[in-house]
Amino acid sequence: MQAEEMWRVSTGKGVKVAVIDTGVNANTPSLKGQVLTGEVPKSVSYRATDDYVGHGTTMAELIAGTGAGGGLKGLAPGAKIIPIRVKFDGMNRSAKERQKTPDSTSAIRAAADTDAKIISMSFGSPGPDSDEQAAIDYAASKGKLLIAAVGNDGLKSGDTIGYPAADHYVIGVAATNASGTASKFSSHGGFVDLSAPGQNFPGWCDSTFRSYCDNVNGTSSAAAIASASAALIWSAHPDWTVNQVTRALVDTAGRSWPKNKPSTYLGYGAVRPRVVLANPHYNPGPANVDPLRKENGGDALANSASSSSSANQTSPSASASTPSQAPEKGSAGGTSAAGSSKESSSDSNSILWIALGAVAAVVVIGGGGVALMRARRAR
Repeated sequence: MQAEEMWRVSTGKGVKVAVIDTGVNANTPSLKGQVLTGEVPKSVSYRATDDYVGHGTTMAELIAGTGAGGGLKGLAPGAKIIPIRVKFDGMNRSAKERQKTPDSTSAIRAAADTDAKIISMSFGSPGPDSDEQAAIDYAASKGKLLIAAVGNDGLKSGDTIGYPAADHYVIGVAATNASGTASKFSSHGGFVDLSAPGQNFPGWCDSTFRSYCDNVNGTSSAAAIASASAALIWSAHPDWTVNQVTRALVDTAGRSWPKNKPSTYLGYGAVRPRVVLANPHYNPGPANVDPLRKENGGDALANSASSSSSANQTSPSASASTPSQAPEKGSAGGTSAAGSSKESSSDSNSILWIALGAVAAVVVIGGGGVALMRARRAR
């Protein structure tokens, strides 16, 4: 990804990323000064910096870690993190803690009300869930870029994309290996929008934060790298809207297939923020037109603007809170953590898509083409 070259133009400075995960330890060497604990909304602030498994901390480091003390250096080391810890089955130490810890729906709504431009989510669950979709609609109407890992069920029979990645207005990110080929474990289908590195990374793996573990794989890191990529672009072009940043990511993604026939494995291709940063005259297109509006069922910003000007009959927030008309197929409910190499328990509603970042550098995606089955979108 030529990170060193990109950092000459942008480090992500001025961009805040809300990381909805297992919490973020703000005291690791790489994250000191990077975590905005004072900007966490009170409604979701419970133990936001307690991380029992290291997953959320690693995602934050992969996005905005400084690399200090030999820690992970993120792709956007100038960006800042707003941590939001959500409940996961089996990870709460008491019933009281579980009661106080927010669920993903509350977390998304709260993140939408912060100054974060990007909301990064490395977890998934069966769905759709109308409450979560309403929260996502609300966040989209506020101009937030929502990015989520698609899941690690690629090798399982009946592979499905997890929610929120499958929700509209969310960029679903798949994982690739070092050659740019889709990772075998990465879930695939019509809800994959982009891809990014997701294999053979070190990262925190428990609550002691004594040392990184090696060779952790999954789509979590892919979502984190995509979030950091967006931060680099938005930092260089602070006046762009979420539609323009999304368009830049989609239009410059590396692919060997027609743009109008996205891959079911890699979507529109591999994120390449350097292409945008290297061109000072890059045209991001119209500010109020969602480049994925056909797939999303409409443009959240346009709908929000329309509702706010309709004789005060409804506010953008109220309009965005309309439940999805998609039939219920499950509930996000509580979520459960599971390593990418482990099966999730049968009674779990959701898992963390664990995958972690690279120490002091970012994996370079190979330039070769990818020959994969492709299909039109099915949103």
